[in-house]
Amino acid sequence: MAEPVTSEFKDLVLEIETTPGSGTYTKICGLTSRGVNRQSNINSNEVPGDCSDESVPSVIKKAVQSQEVTVEGSGMWAQQSHELMMDWWYGGQEKNIRIQHVNAAPGDTEYESGPAILSQLNNAVEKGAFVTAEISVEFNGLPTRTAKA
Repeated sequence: MAEPVTSEFKDLVLEIETTPGSGTYTKICGLTSRGVNRQSNINSNEVPGDCSDESVPSVIKKAVQSQEVTVEGSGMWAQQSHELMMDWWYGGQEKNIRIQHVNAAPGDTEYESGPAILSQLNNAVEKGAFVTAEISVEFNGLPTRTAKA
């Protein structure tokens, strides 16, 4: 039996394109936690169980109505990303982002990329501690998947 190939923190990377259309991406400095959420919004429909016998209970059929991908992150608020994040949130514009799955096998999805909106930018601090940050990013549409070479 083969041991599973696993990934570490450094193997799930979130990057933002710094200048639109440049293809130059940078990591958000200070994040110590990040997660990618993929959600299918399901539509449920009641369908007759038996057309010839209406006393038979109906069945519920489900179908994917829409899908969305969001990214969450938290950690320390770092000076290196301060203005980038503040400009993104206050500007309300889309920025291209990408999620890299560093340990993807050749031919598997290495990048999920596309335009995204910074929907939440939160800071907090307690006396004697450091300023923390929490972010939420929402892809505008589904990201493009790029296979690892």
